This record gives sequence, structure tokens and C-alpha cells, in this order.
Amino acid sequence: MKKSSFILLTALSASLLTACGNIDEQQSSVSNKEEEVIIKIAWWGEQNRTDYTLEVIELFEEKHPGVHVEAEYAGWSDYWRRLAPQAAANELPDIIQMDLSYLTQYAESNQIADLSPYIGKQINIDHISDNAVSGGKINGGIFGFNLGYTTSAYYYNASILEEIGVDRIPVEWTWKEYKDFSVKAAEAGYATGEGVGETQVLFDYYLRTKGAKLFATGGSELGYEDDQFFIDFYAMQKQLIEIGAAPTPDQTAQRTGPEEDPLGNGESFGGVGWAAQFQAVQQHAEDRLDLHVPPVDEDGTNGLYLKPSMFFSIAKQSEHKELAAEFINFFVNNEQANELILADRGIPVSSEIKQLLREKVPEAQAEVFDYISWAEHNSQPMGGADPAFANEVIEVLQHLAEQIVYGQKTVEDAAKEFRIKAESILSQ
Repeated sequence: MKKSSFILLTALSASLLTACGNIDEQQSSVSNKEEEVIIKIAWWGEQNRTDYTLEVIELFEEKHPGVHVEAEYAGWSDYWRRLAPQAAANELPDIIQMDLSYLTQYAESNQIADLSPYIGKQINIDHISDNAVSGGKINGGIFGFNLGYTTSAYYYNASILEEIGVDRIPVEWTWKEYKDFSVKAAEAGYATGEGVGETQVLFDYYLRTKGAKLFATGGSELGYEDDQFFIDFYAMQKQLIEIGAAPTPDQTAQRTGPEEDPLGNGESFGGVGWAAQFQAVQQHAEDRLDLHVPPVDEDGTNGLYLKPSMFFSIAKQSEHKELAAEFINFFVNNEQANELILADRGIPVSSEIKQLLREKVPEAQAEVFDYISWAEHNSQPMGGADPAFANEVIEVLQHLAEQIVYGQKTVEDAAKEFRIKAESILSQ
């Protein structure tokens, strides 16, 4: 609701209470100036995200007298651990920051609401494309509103290029060149990969350069038929970790934030990550970093696709869905709010906000804007949202990747085991 709606409701509720005394609880809480309507919101992220989100909440409350927004926040792992029991008890916050890997699961479990009734009404999409809105589409409904785009990118320290004997990274560099550069970097004392810390991100990108992907359309099976893809990829990762060109899983787990990223500390030449995170790494880097397309297949195919960086969903049991939808609208369309957010949750989906921020964001973030604009014309379709229980499949993949690295399983055995376990989960 807009502020004017609250004023009108106050006047109307007074007469209705006198006339029939049966006004519902939500209306009475809004109409009584001494009471507050409380909505809850939860998100994951680093301290910077928490700081500015709390400021956005204050702005929203200023523009919506009588509304109080309670915040819950945590790091990635703790966030999902806290959310699961809340979902089981039908006590989810009104607004939930949602990831692509969980969206289908929560939608099909009837725990989050279809936002379609609020899109075009409480949520203004005049400057938001249909493609951006459809990023949260599940079975004909919109169960998450896209907060911003990101895509894969290779961050690298250009000042180290000459030191490792590389003139430049070719515009279309292959996986073979990626491996060769990694070996040279390791010989010079630098890492140039990310190991298997978030293995599904790079493995999915790798598969897409091969014309496949991690999950098939429909979500009932894996999106690749040839296990040689798995074998080749993880054999390469194991070799890079063994020669010191990429961190071990233990080394990755010890990092507590972007300030401890080895690329920022000058210990690494480069690595693949989500473009939206580039600014956070650059902020703590000793040297200037650059963005480049990650490695491509021998035929030049890249694995880029525009990924909704995250969504806001509304709990199915929320008693304040319209107000929650207004908060989402404020978050994606309000200029003051976005001057605080500064595209931290992805490149804005609103063309107006994107144009506004392009001239205001730090230089590193402006590079991300330009990179995403290029990727809009040089990427493949994302495909559907991750299937239900995708997070369980990813946990299996992560565990097997670590076992490969530590010599507890051969890549061949891990490839077979992953297919069996993944497709058993996906067939539920």
C-alpha cells in the first residue's frame, strides 16, 4: 500500500468498526495509529549487505507510517539451516531472500506464494523486461521476484600477466589455455583457479561450453549424458590443486569474506566467480583487477547465461502479502533505495535504475554493468529454474569433488556415483 492508502483506510476503518465491528485483524492493525503492522524479512549476505539493507528498511518505514519491518539475517549456510525449520512450522518471514537452487523446492512445497496477482499492481514492472520477471517462473506462476542479474566472469590481476609469461588473455581462450596459464602461475607462486569451493558454479559453466548443463529441462535428470565431461573437468581441478594452482577445500573453507580472497591479497592471478561479486573483491584488492570471459570450448562456445542473482519471495502464510509486495517494489524501483544498494544484489532489472546507477557506482561496479550489457548479447538461454532438491544434488557434488581432491575416490568412480545419487534425488 502507498501512504495515501493508509490514510484512506484509517478513515474508512473508523466508520466500519462503528457500523459492524467485524473489521479483520490486518485492517485494524493498520487503522489504529497506536499499533503497527509488522512484516518480517530474511536474507543472507556479508556485513555490507546487512548494513545497507537495514538503511533501505528505514527508508521504507519512513514512507509507510504504521509499518515496522523486522529483519533476520545470516551467512549463507546458517541462513538455510534457520529457514528450514521455519518452513516446516509454517512460520517463514513474510519476505524471504531466495536462491535459484531452492526456489522450485519452496514453490512446490507450497511454502511461498505466487506473486502474479501483485505484479503490475503493487510491483511496478513498467521498466522491467518480461525476461527479468520470468526468471522466477515455476509451473506457470512467479514465485520469486528477480532482484538483479549476474553471470560468470573471470577476475584477474593484469599486473601479474607479464610475470607469469603471458602477454594477454585471448578474447576466446580455451580450457587448454586456462590450464596452461594455471601451470605457469603456479610455477611463479600464484594460484589461478578456485578449486572446488563452489564446484557446481564452474562445473555448470564448463558443461554449458560443451552444449550441456548440470540439470536437464524438466529437472528429473542430469543435463549431460556423457560422464567423460565430469571426468575431464574434475581430473583437471585435481591436478591444479595438487600443483598449487588452486586452493584446497580446507583453504577455501577458512576464508571468512572477500577481504580474505587470495586474488585480493595478491596471492592469486585469477579465478572464476559471479560478476556481481566483483566489486566486493576489488574493494579489498591490493591491485586493480579486470574482468574477462571465462574459458570457452574449442569451437568458441562460452557458458555464459544471465542468472537471477537472487529473488525476494513472499511466504504463503503471510497475512500481509500486498504490503510485502510493496516492499519488493520499493527495493527494485525506488531511486533512494538503489543508491544505497548499489547493485550489490545484481545488476538492476529496472532499466531506469540501471541507467541511474551506471554513473554513480564505483568504477569496478561500472565495469560489471558493462560486462553484463555485453553478456546480454553474447550468452545462451538460462533454461528453467533449478529443480526441487537441487541443493541436495549440489551437496552430493560438493562432497564427491572434495573426495576426488583428497584422493578418496577416483574421478571415474565419482562420476558414476554422482549420476546414480543425483538422479535418485531428482526422481523424487
